[in-house]
Amino acid sequence: MTIDRAPQSSKSAWRASRRIENEYAQKLRGVARAVDVIVSGFDAGNPAQIPAIEGALTRYSGTIGGWAESVARRMVLEVEAHDKRRWMQVSRKMGRALRHEIANAPTGEVMRARMAEQVRLITSLPSEAAQRVHDLTIEGITQGTRASEIAKKIMEAGDVTASRANMIARTEVSRTATLLTQARAEYVGSDGYIWRTSGDSDVRPSHKAMNGKFVRWSELPELDGMVGHAGALPNCRCYPEPVIPDD
Repeated sequence: MTIDRAPQSSKSAWRASRRIENEYAQKLRGVARAVDVIVSGFDAGNPAQIPAIEGALTRYSGTIGGWAESVARRMVLEVEAHDKRRWMQVSRKMGRALRHEIANAPTGEVMRARMAEQVRLITSLPSEAAQRVHDLTIEGITQGTRASEIAKKIMEAGDVTASRANMIARTEVSRTATLLTQARAEYVGSDGYIWRTSGDSDVRPSHKAMNGKFVRWSELPELDGMVGHAGALPNCRCYPEPVIPDD
């Protein structure tokens, strides 16, 4: 049997995921705003201040570890709770033994790995901004770019970081949901899932071609040069509909 064939159920589940994604993105954009404040506090057109900008951004990255852990934990726990609710909703169609297995599936390892990865990504936002400042400066020196042009690009650090924050939120919430679904599905004997897209015009052609196809959990599909299950690829809004064994 498969899960969530009803269109309305799928739409409701998608809205819940978007809520978590939006809240997570909002938190991460706070880091982007801080990056903007840091960079704006210096004269980016003065080459002598570039090391100070890099240093300030690097130090900031080192101070947000505890906050990043808190934000990561909340996101992962919310996604886990959403995934568990969804499984419980469809468990009415299953036998008691299978419902018990779903409720007690070992998702702890997946959650710990997801939290650790989120902390790494969050703290990388200001350090990536520092690296970008460094790279722009070197580029300006080697290519003879005017200092004013380099300064303009450096001052865009906040916007660049915000875009990166949005992409992280979109990718990681979906990826976490997919990995938790996979953990529960495999625990109850699922061999694979039906690939489902979000069903709108933004779906990439390669992902649209996967819609409705059966994919084994043990065989990661390759799309556009990237490997991963539905929902686990960068900026992917697809999701896996598990195929689970009948009692």
